[in-house]
Amino acid sequence: MTETLKPETDDQVLEIVRWALAGEVPLELAGRGSKRGFGRPVQAAHALDLSGLAGIEVYEPEELVLTARPGTPMAEIEAALAASGQALAFEPPDLGPLYGGPADAGTLGGAVGCNLSGPRRLKAGAARDHVLGIEAVSGRGQAFRSGGRVVKNVTGYDLPKLLTGAFGTLAAMTRITVKVLPAPETVRTLAIAGLGDTAGVAVLTRALTSPYEVSGASHLPAGILGDEARSLVRIEGFGPSVDSRVASLSQLLGDAGPIAVLDPGESVDLWRRVRDVAPFAGDDGAVWRVSVAPTAGPGIAAAAGGAHYFDWGGGLVWIAVPADGDAGAAAIRAAVAAAGGGHATLVRAPPGLRAALPVFEPQPPALAALERRVRDSFDPKGILSPGRMII
Repeated sequence: MTETLKPETDDQVLEIVRWALAGEVPLELAGRGSKRGFGRPVQAAHALDLSGLAGIEVYEPEELVLTARPGTPMAEIEAALAASGQALAFEPPDLGPLYGGPADAGTLGGAVGCNLSGPRRLKAGAARDHVLGIEAVSGRGQAFRSGGRVVKNVTGYDLPKLLTGAFGTLAAMTRITVKVLPAPETVRTLAIAGLGDTAGVAVLTRALTSPYEVSGASHLPAGILGDEARSLVRIEGFGPSVDSRVASLSQLLGDAGPIAVLDPGESVDLWRRVRDVAPFAGDDGAVWRVSVAPTAGPGIAAAAGGAHYFDWGGGLVWIAVPADGDAGAAAIRAAVAAAGGGHATLVRAPPGLRAALPVFEPQPPALAALERRVRDSFDPKGILSPGRMII
């Protein structure tokens, strides 16, 4: 049985890590555990539960900056930002229901540690592009801080970007500062019905290469969040600007098929479901997250079989397949290699499959060597979340 250690102060985190280092005792880092099924299973006798480090410490709407503890629920952060008309532009997904858990169970530390970004990534960038500063304890038992509370802080190495997406293997974060931005005043979605995968992705490409500032581009095949296929293009911003861009895009894409314009409420709900991988929640199959060139997306989906849909203009393919055999790993990764490369991540599968398969795309030798050097610098004895690193 795993013993859970739950610190409530920075000094307690430091003490626990130093104790683990001295005894070479591996630690599994966790917040509220909503994404524990993401990555290779961790076999550790002790879990470092950071959910006790919670709360927003500094929020300055006029400076567009927020500092919070890693165990702060994302729901709390989003509510505070919404009250001031602001939001996290990278649109972090809520993956709790994908793993059979409740909604709104994720934390800021989990979103940053996994570098989770939603449909707006193609316009606003990834989570790591919005992390300004961190305080943390490394696997060497050293407390450190990097970055700050201003956007143009370039002193020293950009360690916040390194820790974002490292799955807690380099350091236990104790404080995170992120950049926030004004929330869109309104949103509309153009929905073009009836297109196949290749034609749908082509329409998304036309929209994204237009001058109309698209903030979301997703193609949903028939049976994914609706009976018929829909190619979705999201426009956000000030009301008059949104109306003008919707009219221009409707004219530009009019030859692709009938276009429906969804109202703000329907748009927000639909994009939240795209963001949270809602089509594949509630079942027990394997789920893959494949990042490739947009034009390669339909071919990857065809090679994998199973249910699928596209985000990021076709560059992100979510695929659901049965959780047996190799869960489609050989076919998917062969298709990715044939398409010129990309990344295929087994996001959800039973523990036995995740233990037997390389969850993250196997790395080229040079990148693997660099990862080892980084890991040796921060955690030479491998006590933090062993086996899950991806940077």
